This record gives sequence, structure tokens and C-alpha cells, in this order.
Amino acid sequence: MLWGMLGPFSRLALSEGLQPMEIAFWRAALTWGFFAAHAAATRTVRMSVRDFPMTALFAIIGVTAFYGSYQVAIRAGGAAMAAVLLYTAPAWVCVIARFTFRERFTRLKILALAFTLMGVACVAGGGGGGIQVTWSGVFFGLTAGFCYSLYYIIGKYFSDKYTAPNLFLYMLPMGAITLFPWVEFSHKSPTAWTALFCIAALCTYAAYFLYYIGLKHLEASRAAITATIEPVVAAVVAFFWWGESFGVAAYVGSSLILSSVLLIIRDRDAGD
Repeated sequence: MLWGMLGPFSRLALSEGLQPMEIAFWRAALTWGFFAAHAAATRTVRMSVRDFPMTALFAIIGVTAFYGSYQVAIRAGGAAMAAVLLYTAPAWVCVIARFTFRERFTRLKILALAFTLMGVACVAGGGGGGIQVTWSGVFFGLTAGFCYSLYYIIGKYFSDKYTAPNLFLYMLPMGAITLFPWVEFSHKSPTAWTALFCIAALCTYAAYFLYYIGLKHLEASRAAITATIEPVVAAVVAFFWWGESFGVAAYVGSSLILSSVLLIIRDRDAGD
């Protein structure tokens, strides 16, 4: 639910005159403070010098490109559409893993990829009241989904070495630094600062923190299924707060994309 609030709070910041790259920058910079305090409290602050190049690459993809493209997608197509397109990430993972880890395509994966492609096509042509679907919105939404998928691919490199606070302690400032040249700073009202604080504290730090607590009590597949409530929350809140609503085709497309996520999770369970 906290991840699902990212889009609506971002729209609030956009309505206060902030540009997407500035929101992305402050998301990285402010969230770093929370993860830095967490890493210091748990005494997980060390990182091998040999891992800095990979961390820098991860920061450019997972912070600079991901945070930036997601904010542009929200501005171009709305919070609900951006959240739905973000969930093309599992399909991206299937394609990338096929070539990087030689994971085979199963029938369920192929069906999931077909659902994803059909879903994106439906979303692209299915604007409604309060939503003007643009090709730039679809493009940056898919870009955000692709960058998010690399959390699973590149994250495998770090998973056995560092905790999330330890990794984000170094990754977030690197991402903020590479975002900085693209930022046009503007005057920020108290409302804008409140939106930025909520994005950092609730939609990023607290969301990750609670998700990893959940993983201690749930299997990864069940946690992933539960996390698909994110675009649903984003769509419901965006409807009541900002008046966003899809056309029939986009609702069908959203259902296809979320169904593809469940198919991929089911395929993993079958493989286990």
C-alpha cells in the first residue's frame, strides 16, 4: 500500500510546481538519510572497494534511471498508468534471465509474456476520464519497469553480501549525484516538502523495510503476490484524489499485466 501511494504523492509534488527530476533527486537524497541511520544503527556500513563499480552501475540504473523515468511517466500518463506499467518488470526479468542465466522459457512464462504485451497495447490505447495516455508516458513507464526488473538481476550479485540498508547507504547518494545535473530546483511550498517527505519516508524507506519484514513470515512468492496490491492502491487513490480513470481497454490491459505477474509467480512455484 505504501508503494502504491508513491504515484499520488508524486502527483501532489508535481501539482506544486516541482519537475520530475527534482522529485527523483529528493527521493534519493532524503531516503538516503533513513537508510544511513538504519545502517549505522545495525552497524552494517562497510562495503568492499571491489564492489564500488557494480554499486555505481546499479545506482545509475536503479536510482537515476528508475526514479527519473518513473516520475516522468507519472507526469505524462498519471499515477495509475505508471504503476501498472511498472509491473511489466517480471516479464522483463524472464527475458533478461533467459540470456544472462540461461533460464528456459516455460509455457507459463510464454503465456505471461503474451499477456504483458497485450496488456501494454491495451493500456496504451485505453485512456479515460482524467488520464490522457501519451506515447511518452507509455515509454517511460516501460523504462521504469525495465529498470525495476534489474533490481532482481543485479540484486543477485549483492544479495548474499549486503543488507538492503548497507547497499542503499552507498547506492542512493551515487544515484542522487548522477541525477543532480538534470535537476531544475524550484521554490518548494510546505505542501511540496510534505509530499517529498512522504515519498522518501513512507513510499520508499518504510515500504522496503516492511516488505523485508514480511519476507521473514511469508514465502517470497506469497510476498510478491501480496505486493501486486501496489497498482490497485495507486489506481484507487488516484481515482478519488486526482480523478484518474481508465477506459475499458486500459482496465482490461491492467488486468492482463497483473495476471502475467501471477502466472510468473506460479511458474516459479512449479519450478520449486
